[in-house]
Amino acid sequence: MSEADFITELVEEIRISKIDSRKLSTSSNLMGMDTRVNAINTWMKNEQYNAIAICGMGGSGKTTLAAEIFNLNKEDFDSSSFVENIGLHNKVHLPELQKKLLEDVLGEKKINISSVLEGTQKIVEVLQWKKVLIVLDDIYDPDDLSIFLGTNAFLTQSKIIITTRRLDIDVWFRSISWRCKVHKIELLDDFESLELLSLHAFGSKVPMEGFENLAAQVAKYCEGHPLSLKTIGSSLYVSDEDPHKRDTMNEIWEDTINSFKSPKGDTDRKIQDVLRKSFDSLKRDNYKELFLDIACFFVDESEDMVAIWGDDIHARSGIKDLINSCLLTVSPDGKLNMHQLLQDMGRKIAGEESKQPAERSRVCHDDESYRVLKKGNGSDKIEGLALDMLKVGHGMSSQAAFKTSSIEVMDNLKLLKLKYVKFTGSYKKFPGLRFLWWHGCPLETMPSGLLMTSLVAIDMRYGHMETFEVPLGLNSLKILKLDGCYKLVSIRSLNRLPNLETLMLRNCSRLIHLSNSIRDLKNLANLYLTCCTKLWKASSSNDIQPLLFLPQSLIILDLSSCNLEYDKDVRVVFRAQSLFNFILSNNPFEYLPKTTELNMLRKLSLLSCEKLKSLPCMPTSLVKLYVDGCKSLESITFQSGRFTLREFSYEGCYNLSEVQGLFKIVPLAKVDKVDLVQQWHWIKEYEYDEVDLVTYKVTKEIDGKIQMLYEYGITSTFLQGTTDQIMISYEYTSSSSDLSFWVPYLHVKNRIQGLNVSCLYRSLGVDNERCVFVKISNRTKGLTWVYNPVVYCKPRVDEDVLWLSYWPIGKILDAGDEVDVNIYVDHGMIVSGCGVSLLYMDGEIENEEVIGDLSEFKVATGAYYLCRCDIFGKMTSCWLNWVFGDNIDYPETQGWRNTLQRCIGSSKPDFSKRILLRVNSNSKRETSKMLKAVSAVSGVESIYVGKGTLQVDGRPEHLDPVEVIERIKKIGIMAEIILIS
Repeated sequence: MSEADFITELVEEIRISKIDSRKLSTSSNLMGMDTRVNAINTWMKNEQYNAIAICGMGGSGKTTLAAEIFNLNKEDFDSSSFVENIGLHNKVHLPELQKKLLEDVLGEKKINISSVLEGTQKIVEVLQWKKVLIVLDDIYDPDDLSIFLGTNAFLTQSKIIITTRRLDIDVWFRSISWRCKVHKIELLDDFESLELLSLHAFGSKVPMEGFENLAAQVAKYCEGHPLSLKTIGSSLYVSDEDPHKRDTMNEIWEDTINSFKSPKGDTDRKIQDVLRKSFDSLKRDNYKELFLDIACFFVDESEDMVAIWGDDIHARSGIKDLINSCLLTVSPDGKLNMHQLLQDMGRKIAGEESKQPAERSRVCHDDESYRVLKKGNGSDKIEGLALDMLKVGHGMSSQAAFKTSSIEVMDNLKLLKLKYVKFTGSYKKFPGLRFLWWHGCPLETMPSGLLMTSLVAIDMRYGHMETFEVPLGLNSLKILKLDGCYKLVSIRSLNRLPNLETLMLRNCSRLIHLSNSIRDLKNLANLYLTCCTKLWKASSSNDIQPLLFLPQSLIILDLSSCNLEYDKDVRVVFRAQSLFNFILSNNPFEYLPKTTELNMLRKLSLLSCEKLKSLPCMPTSLVKLYVDGCKSLESITFQSGRFTLREFSYEGCYNLSEVQGLFKIVPLAKVDKVDLVQQWHWIKEYEYDEVDLVTYKVTKEIDGKIQMLYEYGITSTFLQGTTDQIMISYEYTSSSSDLSFWVPYLHVKNRIQGLNVSCLYRSLGVDNERCVFVKISNRTKGLTWVYNPVVYCKPRVDEDVLWLSYWPIGKILDAGDEVDVNIYVDHGMIVSGCGVSLLYMDGEIENEEVIGDLSEFKVATGAYYLCRCDIFGKMTSCWLNWVFGDNIDYPETQGWRNTLQRCIGSSKPDFSKRILLRVNSNSKRETSKMLKAVSAVSGVESIYVGKGTLQVDGRPEHLDPVEVIERIKKIGIMAEIILIS
């Protein structure tokens, strides 16, 4: 197969299935199976791994995927065995499973086993002398593995596939010195989900006419969960033979969808049984309680919130166990996520405590919470209650006001989570809450009794308060969130919060005063002031005294979208005592502010700072840098003179031509002839020639003249339309994309300095010209480099592009070494030829390596992938296995991803402000007047009208929520802010 054919096949994700009459039975409708199979088949060929664990929540398709892998690979082994549903068996029945496994792999029908120990010994003996494929399905307790595989390390050519709901299963394998590859199964995407649901509901891959919207709602609810899609789809099967029955089924579909949202809704028993196994298998009761707390109250909240809800250490260990049990995930920004079906299961379990919501410890269904507060019949058994007035059902007024006495009767209430709820009455007898959420709180001042001394977290986002005066006694408070309080002008007496760790004031667009006693908060770690534009401008006339002294304890400081333009705007003094993260995204400054010391800077985010010109002398402590959308940025340098970032993202930096230690792009016209490789002096004659350079949307479409590219120590350039006579001057040439040669024996005075490598390629007229690679292998020494330049020349149909590259690797080229050179291009291009010459010099060699440290790009022993763009996406592992061979360690050594750009074509960061309002517009005329009024507000870029809602988007530094709502009320329409983001 040619390289072009391979890349085409990779992109199209084609797999040729084997035919085997003795295959395990699997569904013929396996949505999205090809890509999932390809990923595991890659590891099946890797001799470094003895075992592969397919992990995921119950019903996610682990067993189906294992069966497909088993069917495809069993013929490559001496024998095989698939041991199903191990988790369903009592441990006393495990010897029967041992017997079944031995009978399969030995081909004998009657095998006698007197004990579990004897069965284990026989299995281990077989694995040592036979090459067998074994699937151990539904392993939850890692100790069960020892019954099949023993407890001591041994050599084997066999492969073990495990399906499990435990992500930490590899820990057991490490105890016997085996390498286990953990593969977390991906749930189906939206398209695959709709196909699978439709197959079972309509007998076709597309929804039946009239059911399109209903099918989409069901698929969305299932969130890619295969078992649910199949089970619910089958229960809602619609035949097109009886039109009358179709009308009836339409109503049944609607009732089913409504039941998803109801506390009395009942998920199919088969689905519930599968999901509940993971919950029931949790070994600690406090982990089960933690799961229920998260399902009822903490989904989409931060991990830190849960940690302080329970005992910090035990809560964090519990979160870790829930993650390992595939019951919980954590997003990159630290938010807790749970699959909708698991959350529904958790809430259902919580509801089993009592048929009466008022007699449960957790009341989290909005309709039930509404009734408890309306009737005032709560009890001392309630410890947590949640109510979102925007989600209450029919017959319940979203404008209803409850009596505070309905809360007072809940003596043991510790957590109250309210959204847009209104109360009447006194707050003096409120119970001793630990957590208070009250989004959209209508109170303009905090009444006595509401903020009690027991509180550890307050979240009052989108409230109406104008001044927040911290009361005495909040010594235990650790988290204070006032995001989106668009009327808030002043925050006072912060020194009364000695244990505060997180202060969030994002989108407080009218805030002009923040208590300077913030300097005294020795435990403050996280400070978010996003979009607080007036906080800085309010004191801009004061050129002597800084606005704020910040505590040295800060770990995260967020000043993004604050309209900071000059040094005098950043009126803070901050000297960190430990590594910290600084977020300055979407600000109009040209240079970094000087008021904050950066010596302890760990992470710097400057997304969409469009006027930023340079980043000189970045500190050695910096490990993460994000500058996407900084279209004026030209250069980045480091104090150490070396590139040591662990993560670096720079998409849309249209003028970026140098990142010290990473890459540098210089017009050939600015390079002296003496600084060129000796064999390249001739290219100066073409320095003003035009070339069509492209860069994977990393930097701009560079000046059309010839450029010199320097990266990884490699020097390269592209010439367009140059005659192929240049190949005549090379020592070794080929009219194809591959060549091999042996390094010749040389006179003692001649030393090899490096390699000149060139190739000619052109377009085939197909719109698929995304990448060029060169692979150099010193087969004798076992060293391989695959290089993809950050800049390349887009070819034309009628003429060749000449790619010249110089590799200073002379120190690792010795006489007699066999060297291969391969050029890879996308299937829209063709290679016309390639050539290699050795460059010699007298004396010692100055450049000993391609780059000082290539460990970040190592994908196997002696193999390095020098590429900064994720060209192949999910198929990258297959590409690396093909180009380097099967024994790569790709999933564990992802260093090459540290400076990775997003997949080609991804969008730039969006920093627009979004205001969501609830509006009472009764006619098209009123709506038209409202749109006209809001359009006149400064900073508005777009408006969307929904049912009872209005969404306004615009520039964060100009769009004022107060002005928007006042304009609407001025024309006689009631409006209330729901969300500012």
